[in-house]
Amino acid sequence: EEKLNKDELKALYLKSGLPLKRFFNTSGNLYKEKHLKDILPTLSEEEQLELLSTNGMLVKRPILETKDKVLVGFKEDQYKELL
Repeated sequence: EEKLNKDELKALYLKSGLPLKRFFNTSGNLYKEKHLKDILPTLSEEEQLELLSTNGMLVKRPILETKDKVLVGFKEDQYKELL
């Protein structure tokens, strides 16, 4: 329930091996209001992480971290395979 800070987000991102864009809640109102679809490609990785850390509504959920993996968003088949 607590929002993740920049260092926590960066660690999850690096561990996941996923593109950083996958951590953004692209279907959320805030993402759309800020026109992030157009803005994100112009931002550095650090700027994107800073943006994610400033507002929890921008972060895609759930994020599941295990010893070896990080899953972002809910995909039932991935959860079944992992758990």
